[in-house]
Amino acid sequence: MATHPSVTARDLVGVLGMVPTPSVAGADHWSCEDSVDLDQTARMARMVLDGGVRILLTNGSLGEGATLLEHELCDFTRCIAEVLRGNGLVFAGVTTLNTRETIRRARAVLAAGADGLFLGRPMWMSLDAQAIVRYYADIAEALPGVPLVVYDNQFAFKAKIDTSTYAALSRIPSVIGAKHIGGPSIADDLRAVEGRMRILPIDTQWGALARAFPDAALACWSGNAADGPEPLAALARAVAARDWGRADAISARMAWAQAPMFPGGKLENFVDYNIPIAHARLAGSGLVRSGPPRPPYIFAPEGHLEGGRETGRRWESLRREFGR
Repeated sequence: MATHPSVTARDLVGVLGMVPTPSVAGADHWSCEDSVDLDQTARMARMVLDGGVRILLTNGSLGEGATLLEHELCDFTRCIAEVLRGNGLVFAGVTTLNTRETIRRARAVLAAGADGLFLGRPMWMSLDAQAIVRYYADIAEALPGVPLVVYDNQFAFKAKIDTSTYAALSRIPSVIGAKHIGGPSIADDLRAVEGRMRILPIDTQWGALARAFPDAALACWSGNAADGPEPLAALARAVAARDWGRADAISARMAWAQAPMFPGGKLENFVDYNIPIAHARLAGSGLVRSGPPRPPYIFAPEGHLEGGRETGRRWESLRREFGR
């Protein structure tokens, strides 16, 4: 089991890139048993790593964790881990509808080379604060020493993790970070964890949070790493240098690039069609051949898909702008 029990919140620095799971032709049909394009996966991982993004979050919604068979999940994780091989970290997503199945999948991806877990919570029903803490505590008990990055998204998991629950989660030693969706609570959540875990804002909000908390907001997450890591690497350099003007300028340009993929300017509209929009965005940026989405999340209105493609095209222009 290739775990890194020494990995702590202090190791989460810079950009944590969420990456897709490239698929083969025919992956959009129910009969496909081996949908992962491992050649594209290896190429994508090498490109992102060489571009300066060295911590990867896999198989959340962007990574289609809900539609992969277990052996596909393991093959994908193994491929990523072999590319990183001591030069980065991969936190593999294993969220399922129950604790026991999540633990079973977790053991499988850890055996395949994952360094830790990217872990949402079961969403068949909404979990209250007590159940959320118990869920992560159970995972930590079952998998001692395995670092956990919490996946917090009120749209996917039916509720936002509140500030007092963040404080409780931060006292579970294995919980080292959380992908935060943002909003007005993020500063309170960051204060509540008292440095025990890393609260990760989205890329476009990182500069502002880091300006307010320069010693604590040392990392962010981004869903655009596979569209090209250059703008993200530029942002990371600006934040590390505490060049807030530069960070603000890069963040504004990234917000401009991302705007078309949010139909009507609303995040909730994007979430409803996250997966097909992401495939369209990757087609627009042109770096990763992501293939078709997996069923049942294969359809979206054409306007939504064109918004994704436009975001990809805009991101490609940022690669040229910041690649220097």
